[in-house]
Amino acid sequence: MTWIPLYFAVGASVGFLAGLLGIGGGMTLVPLLAWMFTAQQFAPDHVVHLALGTGMASIMFTSSASVRTHHRLGGVDWALVRRLSPAMVLGTLVATMASAWVPQRVLALAFGVIVFAGATQILLGRKPSAARGVPGAPALFAIGLLIGVISGLVSAGGSFLTVPFMLFCGIAMTTAIGTGAALGVPVAVMGTLGYAISGWHVPGLPPFTAGFIYGPALASIVAGSVLTAPVGARAAHRLPVATLRRVFACLLYALAAKMLWTYL
Repeated sequence: MTWIPLYFAVGASVGFLAGLLGIGGGMTLVPLLAWMFTAQQFAPDHVVHLALGTGMASIMFTSSASVRTHHRLGGVDWALVRRLSPAMVLGTLVATMASAWVPQRVLALAFGVIVFAGATQILLGRKPSAARGVPGAPALFAIGLLIGVISGLVSAGGSFLTVPFMLFCGIAMTTAIGTGAALGVPVAVMGTLGYAISGWHVPGLPPFTAGFIYGPALASIVAGSVLTAPVGARAAHRLPVATLRRVFACLLYALAAKMLWTYL
């Protein structure tokens, strides 16, 4: 059980970033969890699956703690959350329930490529004067469905895609961050269910797992992240937008490179 303090410390760090950038924390956790699970000699063929499932489950708690603070500061567009979340939830559930049949090298490649693309969009950004506005219902549903599928496959709340999308539409950075965090909660609930179901009968997983969700890591990570996520959310409303863009993009680049280097 010597890994518990490290899980807690990782959770505290990820929680701050989750509040600051609107990410659920799953993307940040996946490479770290994959490394820690490998060091503990967990099921070699399912290390990435376990990292994805545990990371997704943590988003439910981390994003909820972040959203409360963003909401108090007026940084959540709840109308857009209601319009976009049903399609994202559907896409996430389908993707995560099928995850057990996807080789972990493919998952790692998808994680790296998609996260790299999202980071580039955030870094380049789109000026509000050039924004196109939020699309109509059919297009928004299709976009939400696609984001949900991708989020489910790479164990993310979707902010690495929803935030660039909202910036493209001309939504303010702080509102995009808060709204992205809110969208991550229902996605994480469905994603967690999918990873639990898809890994339920997989042999050779470590004790204290529910499908692809490793309980001791989840509990320790959540204990740390819920303390620091509100701190990060308050910081997001104080920092310059350009700084938030650069921090967000650099974090995503680092995560993509780490995952690709490790598993490809």
